[in-house]
Amino acid sequence: MDAWQMPQGGIEHGEEPEEAALRELREETGIPPESVQVMAETRDWIPYDLPHYLVQKLWKGQYRGQKQRWFLMRFVGDDSQINIKTAHPEFSRWCWLPPEELLQKIVPFKRDTYERVIREFQTQVC
Repeated sequence: MDAWQMPQGGIEHGEEPEEAALRELREETGIPPESVQVMAETRDWIPYDLPHYLVQKLWKGQYRGQKQRWFLMRFVGDDSQINIKTAHPEFSRWCWLPPEELLQKIVPFKRDTYERVIREFQTQVC
């Protein structure tokens, strides 16, 4: 089964959430900040819990989940800028998907989170 998700990551000490989002985007996909326009940000931090069977497998069992701030970005670059073969690859494939199709492919335990994020962005941008 495919397990899709969007680029994401932690915030470093002294870093603002938007800075972290742009840094993580570059680290995971090669996309430079000047190739995106930040269109919206979720109003709140959105939490999710890991399924019980993953808690001991991820993050050395120290965490049950995360809370995240999400950013809607419009890609204004060229697909040739996308490079997932990074120093520490987190993705094996990438593609562009409409939100409805993404929800069908996303890792099941994050589906509710993605639905919430998409709904919020649709109300902010539309």
